[in-house]
Amino acid sequence: MSAPTSADAPKIDAFLLSREWRDGDDGIEIVLWARSKELPVRVRLSRQEAVMFVPRNVVSHAGRRVARPLTTLHGDPVDVLYFRSRRALIEERERLRDANQVALESDVKPSDRFLMERFVTGALQIEGIGRERKGVLHFENPRIRTADVKVELSVLSLDIETEGLGGALLSAAIVTRDRERVFVRAGKPGAYRGDGPSHASIELVPDERTILTRLFAEITAIDPDVLCGWNVTEYDLAYLDARARALGVPFAIGRAGERARVLLPSSPGRAAIARVPGRVVLDGIATLRSATYHFDRYTLGHVAQQLLGRAKKIDPTVDPVAEIMRMHAEDVDQLAEYNLEDCRLVLDIFEKADLLGFAMERAKLTGLSMDRPGGSVAAFDHLYLPRIHRRGVVAPDVGVEGDFVASPGGHVLESVPGLYRDVLSFDFRSLYPSIIRTFRIDPLGLYQPGDDPIPGEDGATFAREGAILPELIATLHEARRSAIATDNAALSRAIKILMNSFYGVLGTPGCRFFDPRLPTSITRRGHAIIERARLFFEAEGLPVLYGDTDSLFVHVMSGGTEEALAARGKELAATATSLIASEIARDHRLESHLELRFESHYLRFLMPTMRGSERGSKKRYAGLVRKPDGATQVVVRGLEAVRRDWSPLARRVQLELLRRVFADEPFEAWLEGLARDLAAGAFDGELVFRKRDAKSELEEYVMTTRGAEAPHARTAPIDYGHYLTKQLAPVCDVLLPFVGTSFEKIAGKQTTLF
Repeated sequence: MSAPTSADAPKIDAFLLSREWRDGDDGIEIVLWARSKELPVRVRLSRQEAVMFVPRNVVSHAGRRVARPLTTLHGDPVDVLYFRSRRALIEERERLRDANQVALESDVKPSDRFLMERFVTGALQIEGIGRERKGVLHFENPRIRTADVKVELSVLSLDIETEGLGGALLSAAIVTRDRERVFVRAGKPGAYRGDGPSHASIELVPDERTILTRLFAEITAIDPDVLCGWNVTEYDLAYLDARARALGVPFAIGRAGERARVLLPSSPGRAAIARVPGRVVLDGIATLRSATYHFDRYTLGHVAQQLLGRAKKIDPTVDPVAEIMRMHAEDVDQLAEYNLEDCRLVLDIFEKADLLGFAMERAKLTGLSMDRPGGSVAAFDHLYLPRIHRRGVVAPDVGVEGDFVASPGGHVLESVPGLYRDVLSFDFRSLYPSIIRTFRIDPLGLYQPGDDPIPGEDGATFAREGAILPELIATLHEARRSAIATDNAALSRAIKILMNSFYGVLGTPGCRFFDPRLPTSITRRGHAIIERARLFFEAEGLPVLYGDTDSLFVHVMSGGTEEALAARGKELAATATSLIASEIARDHRLESHLELRFESHYLRFLMPTMRGSERGSKKRYAGLVRKPDGATQVVVRGLEAVRRDWSPLARRVQLELLRRVFADEPFEAWLEGLARDLAAGAFDGELVFRKRDAKSELEEYVMTTRGAEAPHARTAPIDYGHYLTKQLAPVCDVLLPFVGTSFEKIAGKQTTLF
């Protein structure tokens, strides 16, 4: 009887949740957790080897050495060294470094190399015999390929309440879309009525140990794919891990009863890492930031108010720890509802911002774990290394190719300060990725430029054919077009972030392909392109008021209807795009992928001066645009109204003053009354400054006659004169000189009182 062929082996597609590796007795063991449409999946790959490369003329003393048809970026032949353990590889690498010899790609983790060489990113196909145990499908050494599968992941939101940092555990809540549960340590008799809105979800328990055992059992029973929360790794899971160890409770919240652990940061600036076998941990704050959401504050209450229009169950003006302690002692129903509502808020934020969709799409694009924030350099490695290997080339270790030289930044044109009507803004769509595509800027192409190279900067030249990065960007560009066409906002955002990260990656010494000629060849092309666009508009008789990196602001002095000006903006953009393309084809024999697009018509536009100067400012402007629904909107960039280091009052006043001036509404009497009301204490709630200290802790203070003081521990009167002269006057005088007045002229009577 013949053996079964590969085609006979069962195949299953699954979405990758996590990957781990460890040195074992018989080689390296890699464990992959994934989620198929039917079941969670655990893949164990044993007897794997750690891999690094060495130049052929380097003598090695350990590892299994094999000659391969591979070279360095410089074209020198290399051999492969295989090791049964990662530890043995590191020992040999350090010996080589001590001898001033070179090791190549010795810093790539075994699990990452295994996946990237198979082009596995978000999903994989598993070919082999699986055996189900405890609701998990287990595979031993199956064949792994890349795949594309759509799987819905289940999410559980977790939140705990304690007696302050390091204090005892009071309650723990979990919420999914169809289940809620909160475990509360029983307090004083009478504190629990059992008639609150969440009474059916409350389980009273006698002590902390029971909270932990019941919580862990509930998570295991629900068996979610994703655990989420607010600062969930640094606080909730780290706390639960520590308390479980202290109380002798297994921290078994992983799949199939496996234990979780939290790896605390070894140095400042690094994040804690949660390892929960079979599950992904997504922190709300980190995921929002990765998805490029921006908020003044990242507290759960603030973000929930901004995104959902809902507040937490505790008044933000009271001490939260004291209030939680009070509720535990006097009103357990209220504490339970507060705990559960925090879970609900996180779950609703994830849904509103599509954070799970974003994390999945980013994983599919980059090959990084869903729970890894940032990681642009690692994503570049995952995409670029297997492609360069297919060309017979290996890469250096990080940090061994040359010294750091900063590349020029984006080109900023001198601004022309003033208050204008009818300003059109234009921008180059994905300028830096488009430059990379157009001028074939590529690490491999830099080192192997061929016989007919394309000139770069600082002596760089690039290959016309065979470039990897431009083709990768082209693929991503088409994928983004499809995502936009199908309203897949999560995928579109993930692709945009990834494409825009490539320039930054090439410009950091943390990238193994770092060479200052790469980012410089991008930015200086950008300078030339912006200058060419400026000359185009000026030749059309249209003054350029400002330009920055990829955008230009053009004054249309002849006026016209809004419809006519929008049509003209589109026509100008198309003409400039065509002109630049023809010049690139003529001068470089290249197809241009640059596209200038008309972005906005500013009905009114403010370009302010630098404070204390008559020169125009940079990266600071404001304007009035028409929204699709017909209403107008004030757009602000870089001014105090959108800066967190100014008081809420100053920010609100500047925004309202801009609106009034742009709308040709009177403002003098309003400002004068505002100054009077400030002195009368009418705006005390808007005078709190917020800043983060060196430990990223949020500090709040108000300015008093004795200096800065905490708002709830103030010992002196508020210094209204400070707010009038150092807050309101500066934010108003950004605009008022352009209408022939100043804050001093309007509110001078009030300023003299101080």
